[in-house]
Amino acid sequence: MARLLTRRHLIGTVAALGGAALAGPFDSVAQAATVVSWPDTIATPPGFQPEGITIGPRAVAYTGSLIDGSVYGTELATGRGRIIREGQGPMSVGLKVDPYGRLLIAGGDSGEVRVVDRRDGRLLASWRAETGTTFVNDVVVGCGGAWFTDSFNDVLYHLPLHTPLPSTSPLRRLPLGGAWASTPPGGEYWGANGIALTPDRRALLVVNDNVSILYRVDPRTGQATGTALDGGAVSNGDGLVLHGRTLYVVRNWAYAIDVFRLNDDGTRGTFVKRITDARFDEPTTAAVHNGRLYVVNARFDADWSDPTTSSTIVSVPL
Repeated sequence: MARLLTRRHLIGTVAALGGAALAGPFDSVAQAATVVSWPDTIATPPGFQPEGITIGPRAVAYTGSLIDGSVYGTELATGRGRIIREGQGPMSVGLKVDPYGRLLIAGGDSGEVRVVDRRDGRLLASWRAETGTTFVNDVVVGCGGAWFTDSFNDVLYHLPLHTPLPSTSPLRRLPLGGAWASTPPGGEYWGANGIALTPDRRALLVVNDNVSILYRVDPRTGQATGTALDGGAVSNGDGLVLHGRTLYVVRNWAYAIDVFRLNDDGTRGTFVKRITDARFDEPTTAAVHNGRLYVVNARFDADWSDPTTSSTIVSVPL
């Protein structure tokens, strides 16, 4: 996520295919092998500004709206989708499916961490991670739970993953230290943004937008060390996607994705290539499925005061 945007309530009911508000549950795509060609561009609903993406069972992708926090699900095999949760006001930014099939959602400037049922959109839990100036931005699952970044505060939030969910907040703050470059206070500069696991799954990778550096973070201590990269760039780094030992850095205002091959512990990386595509329109995050990278276009510079404005999820080869 690159900058704050004015929130506006989602207007009307979406009825167009590809941005459809379907009444029923998602169709099974177990027979997806019979699909000749999956769509490589999927429309999201008018008035819905997507930012994060995660892919759950049955090849269903979920994304949240920066405008009002709505959550949209779409079948990758067909492009059909529906709003599974109507927005309640606070934005939805990064999101992931946890081992119990629940959606974990970063609540942006609300400071919230939310847990949502991916099937019917019910809010299962919501906790305030931070008060005051905050932007809970992205999330990754691993290293003993879920980890959320805060772009305006040099801290990660740890959520243990259990069922049932606790009635009181289980969130733990982990201050970022070591070589981590501190973020000036006040919410004018973006620090911690995208987050992923290291290939050995023992530590975290966090991109710091303020200084354009990728860090390896010890989840026990918060100590950060810079990942040595031999080329490429992480400036404008937003979403991070790890696939095996390959890291994809989605660079929003650069309209590009830089690809690196990492060593096991994430301390070094070799630049592999830069992915560009004419369909990229301030890409923010991505997810991998079936040999493709599904990329969300947030379209930060579009006129979102117009309720007909919409965006897309596009796929490119790995």
